[in-house]
Amino acid sequence: MKGISARVAPWALLGVLALGGISCAGPSTDVAWDEHDPANTARLDHGEWQALLDAYLITDDPSGVTLVDYAKLRANTADRARLAGYIDYLQGLDPRQYAKDVQMAYWINLYNAVTLRVVVDEYPVASIKDIHEGLIPGTGPWRDIHASVAGHPLTLDNIEHDILRPIWRDARIHYGVNCASIGCPNLAPEPYTAENLERLLDQAARDYVNHPRGVTLRDQASAVVSSIYFWYQEDFGDSEAGVLEHLRKYAEGDLAERLRDFDGSLDHDYDWSLNAPDVP
Repeated sequence: MKGISARVAPWALLGVLALGGISCAGPSTDVAWDEHDPANTARLDHGEWQALLDAYLITDDPSGVTLVDYAKLRANTADRARLAGYIDYLQGLDPRQYAKDVQMAYWINLYNAVTLRVVVDEYPVASIKDIHEGLIPGTGPWRDIHASVAGHPLTLDNIEHDILRPIWRDARIHYGVNCASIGCPNLAPEPYTAENLERLLDQAARDYVNHPRGVTLRDQASAVVSSIYFWYQEDFGDSEAGVLEHLRKYAEGDLAERLRDFDGSLDHDYDWSLNAPDVP
């Protein structure tokens, strides 16, 4: 999925190395990002983000994976400016001045919009992991500074691992933030808001768990799950039993029936191919 924080459990180091390294503490760590104003009832305007999602998301691909038409957006100068304007709008706000649910939606939308811009700016690429400013190839853009909020430069890792995960401690965050890859949970077709957070996160969890890239049962003795559940196992009960409990919570139909009595071993896999209709 995304960049990995230094809090990954030791047994997961192989997964970390596969991602190209452990993220370093970033410039956000000295800021009390968990401050919020519960009395503030203001809502943010995500209309520009909705317009971009409507124009460039492909939600009916036979694969069941939501794709993004990066080539089409790359070619549209006006909409690239619209994307930049939306990001500038978010960066011009201080999320600590808003209610906590507004904050959470803010950070997820900012993460996803910045990721989209990062890919579009470098397109064509076969994988987001090919985009990086460091010397090590294949490490991705997650530790590069791509945003600035309230005067603080931020990386994508900062947003996910220093803000979203430690403040909200909600495993569904992994279904909300999108890393522009086939193996990743779908980019939501609508902006996150205070009003739809629960609905969208639950839907994203169900969509992913019930798709083969989330979990595929070979038989009752073994299964392949997304590497997300290994890289971030601490967020999913901190054990394979915890992962299975999480999967059972969102599994439906035949998968739910088969998972009910499953007690086999878990392997994991992840597809880093770009979530585009035609990979370069």
